[in-house]
Amino acid sequence: MNSDIQTAKVSVLKPKARVISREHHCISRANISDAALKVLNRLSNAGFQAYLVGGSVRDLLLGREPKDFDVATNAHPEQIRELFRNSRIIGRRFRLVHIHYGRGREQEVIEVSTFRGSHVNDADPAGESLEGRIIRDNVYGTIDDDVWRRDLSVNALFYNIKDFSVVDYVGGMEDILAGRIRMVGDPTERYIEDPVRMLRAVRFAVKLGFRIEPATEAPIQKQAHLLREIPAARLFEEVLKLFLSGYAVQSFEQLRHYGLFAELFPQTEAVLATQEGGFPHTLLIHALENTDKRLAENMPVTPGFILAALLWEPMQELVREYMAKGQHEHEAFKLAADVVISRQIATTAMPRRFSQFAREVWQLQPRLPRRGGKRPHRLITHPRFRAGYDFLLLRAQAGENVEELVQWWTDFQEENSELMASARKTKTTHRPRHVRQARRPRKPKS
Repeated sequence: MNSDIQTAKVSVLKPKARVISREHHCISRANISDAALKVLNRLSNAGFQAYLVGGSVRDLLLGREPKDFDVATNAHPEQIRELFRNSRIIGRRFRLVHIHYGRGREQEVIEVSTFRGSHVNDADPAGESLEGRIIRDNVYGTIDDDVWRRDLSVNALFYNIKDFSVVDYVGGMEDILAGRIRMVGDPTERYIEDPVRMLRAVRFAVKLGFRIEPATEAPIQKQAHLLREIPAARLFEEVLKLFLSGYAVQSFEQLRHYGLFAELFPQTEAVLATQEGGFPHTLLIHALENTDKRLAENMPVTPGFILAALLWEPMQELVREYMAKGQHEHEAFKLAADVVISRQIATTAMPRRFSQFAREVWQLQPRLPRRGGKRPHRLITHPRFRAGYDFLLLRAQAGENVEELVQWWTDFQEENSELMASARKTKTTHRPRHVRQARRPRKPKS
């Protein structure tokens, strides 16, 4: 009975594909990377179906340059691996094949996935949890199945290398033309299957300048709490995509609007809720604006600095609490940093190099006002001094009374530019090498 219902449901959900011929769309092979074309053509020549899929198709239709190119096929990972010696199989939840072209910074990786089937079927009834969340995803199918496993309609378009047509099952082309973000299938069910889809809806709406259509938007606030069930490491990856794509300010505002930011950064949201429009909110906006500006200018950005800005005020509240209990400022900063980062890691698990960066930036702040004797000369050789100084600038921009301190350190750096240059050179080109010590000879057994 259940299988009959499921079959009936699937037949209703799967309309016939619309095939948009070459003369009716703007995608040209001249705008597809040579590596992607090689993969598509070799798969096709070997008798397999081969489609460009996802964001690359969307971006080509919008006249944008794709960041990368993904391919979907009916070939299984082992068959793909046999065709491409420069490939390797990755993933456990769903196996993919990465095909590598070039070397070093010029290397391009084409990700090839086998068409996904339904995660629940008679042969694999344990494909999802009791709550409806997908727990096993390594099930293969056809292109007709695969399209319904994709989340957003604008990312569910297929470019067929065989006849250069675009295949559209879900009205993705109309949504692109209308500037609309729409979930494939029932939004409530899709969010339950994978709550990260709520973050993706926001991210693509911000990135593309599209609006989220009402049915896709309606369940988000009510289901935001489902993000608590997602592994912290996966949420951190999503945070990086949200804040390091050049649209950090808009992403932050939309995440708060839909109640998603509170699930990602509960400590920060608690402070913002009580001090709306004040210092912490302004500092965050300036930090995110600076991040977007640096990315637009192709300058490096470290997640550790954004983390320092996001958690600065929760950390400061703990510092004030600890100092009121009689702790020294240095110890209060150290303890507060440990507590705040430990709490945050429970939500979004970040690599230690980023959390340590944030700690060092924070701990420089109480040292910057101490300008007596040789302290300033020692401090500007600190490996995180420049980041600590930039953070001080943020505090000034946010309205904190540190303008005099900023000016003093600005002048001091200009006066000691040679010392700073020497410190940077020592840090980057004269790092001490680890010398492996020879083993002591073993004593003979008696």
